[in-house]
Amino acid sequence: MSKHATGYDYVPDAVGGERSVGEGELKFAAAGLDHGHIYAMTQGLLNAGASCEYVWDPDGRRVEEFLKRFPGAKVADSLGRILEDPSIKLVANAGVPARRFDMGEAVLNAGKNFFVDKPPLTTFEQLERARAIVSKTGLKYMPYFAERIHNEAAEKAVEIVRGGRIGRVLQILIMAPHRLSKDSRPEWFFDRAEYGGILCDIGSHQFEQMLEFSGCDSAVINYARVANMNNPDRPGLQDFGEASVTMDNGVSGYCRVDWFTPDGLPVWGDGRTFILGTGGYIEIRKYIDFSRPGNPPQTLYVADKNGVEMIDCFGMGFPFFGRFARDVVDGTETAMKQSHAFAAAELALAAQKAAESGRAR
Repeated sequence: MSKHATGYDYVPDAVGGERSVGEGELKFAAAGLDHGHIYAMTQGLLNAGASCEYVWDPDGRRVEEFLKRFPGAKVADSLGRILEDPSIKLVANAGVPARRFDMGEAVLNAGKNFFVDKPPLTTFEQLERARAIVSKTGLKYMPYFAERIHNEAAEKAVEIVRGGRIGRVLQILIMAPHRLSKDSRPEWFFDRAEYGGILCDIGSHQFEQMLEFSGCDSAVINYARVANMNNPDRPGLQDFGEASVTMDNGVSGYCRVDWFTPDGLPVWGDGRTFILGTGGYIEIRKYIDFSRPGNPPQTLYVADKNGVEMIDCFGMGFPFFGRFARDVVDGTETAMKQSHAFAAAELALAAQKAAESGRAR
């Protein structure tokens, strides 16, 4: 398998856009390394010019692995050391999903911003508390919705949609398979209470895209389903999920998430997004385009009144990180509005609840 064969340690290759902060202007810490997404989160911030001052995790082995990639970070002897350092403005966390909110609450109460792997939280009660503490502090509780913000073709699609090239958006259809890599996963990965359910977890990426491409931050769940289709030895694992939603502006959305990427695929998932508009449509081939030699990633196809265009997006960069770095420093909201981030998390929670209760919320 290639170096991109597993999604949990995938770090996009592109440089990531221009530096937006000067040397020493944004110092951050990586705290909570349970999921490999912390590497991509850290690299994205470094590309924007931020500096990783500290790393901390209760498991020393994870710290050692982190330092192999980012040797400039100092090892903090405790989380308190990071929270007490006034020079640290941001903490990046990829802990166990059910415990991410507890870290975020401590971080914001210490006067620092929080950059957290998806899902950013796993219960409605956590969501309510997160909204309250953000409202009180004015700080950021920002999720890492990688399947859009760390994918150049997805970001190009945002530009095209906003530019009106395909007209008014009617439907967003997303297929998001992932490779299970069962033997490499920690025990919490198979515990529903710990990872939050498949629609809450990897589904959160898809619901964020639906809201972004539709230009709407509220929706209703029409139908949702989760199941363990092929892993009876791990009954706590939901290896398949799907949901249908209708945004408040009438846009239709559907997503399928699963852990069934075949071993023969050289990347961790053939993620695709289709956006239908009144004047055309877009297909995003996020991680592989095996219709072209070399299987290049991050390809976008668009059809409109003028014809069909293929856009090779690899190397265009990731504007989110530069904008987010400046947002942390300046107190602005140019990368992603906090209300949008929480709306995506809420929709994922609602879909998970509807699937498990048999009732739409």
